[in-house]
Amino acid sequence: MTVEYKPAGVPAFECDEYAEKTSDYAVLIPVINEGERILKELYRAYKHKISECADIVICDGGSSDGSVDSRKLKKLNVNALLVKKGEGRQGAQLRMGIWWALQRGYKGIITIDGNNKDSIENVPDFIKKLEDGFDFVQGSRFVKGGRAINTPFIRYISVRLIHAPVISLTARHRFTDTTNAYRAYSARYLQDERVKPLRDIFVTYELLAYLSVRASQIGYKVCEIPVTRAYPKTGKTPTKISFFKGNSELFKILIKNLFGAYNPK
Repeated sequence: MTVEYKPAGVPAFECDEYAEKTSDYAVLIPVINEGERILKELYRAYKHKISECADIVICDGGSSDGSVDSRKLKKLNVNALLVKKGEGRQGAQLRMGIWWALQRGYKGIITIDGNNKDSIENVPDFIKKLEDGFDFVQGSRFVKGGRAINTPFIRYISVRLIHAPVISLTARHRFTDTTNAYRAYSARYLQDERVKPLRDIFVTYELLAYLSVRASQIGYKVCEIPVTRAYPKTGKTPTKISFFKGNSELFKILIKNLFGAYNPK
């Protein structure tokens, strides 16, 4: 049965729950027209039995390519499908997922892109860190044990020399792979009144940048763990960030974040 929601600070969305809550943790996967990439990623999750330790939730931005067909998702042990109907892009999809997951009572949330670049088989490693008491866990291909495969040169330089240093300065904690959306959050961090992630100012990539820094700023326990991020050897790079407009937008967000523009007033 499809249920409609429109909470404050969250875009209107519809939810199809395919199963009851089975875990203390949820994996939120924001997608829009990812085609075979999301299906391959979900198959990897199925193969590695990720649904046995976390509920897999698709946060769809309005796909029209058939990739989030309910029959396909159910076969791959997806727990629920959320479909955004309101305004916004990635930030709005994540707010939708975070609200729903907190309402359902999960202790922690793992987020991962739906374009099959990331090692979804590492989900248990994030859960272990959450259970060890960490509140923000950043996946990194650049720490010991991590793997960066076929990373485009300009992306590598941008992350290592611009994005990561600025985020680290803002967070007052060193991070190495700050554009990576593969990370985990404790419910206590997300529900802290000093954080307030469910606000309409988080439309595109603002929420990822903000949540990367806020935890350590207010004294929560944070860390990085090794993951793999693999780009295809040939063909178009799977990303929603355009070279000029997208990177310019990211840089503006970095600067605003540095000066506390997203902190609750």
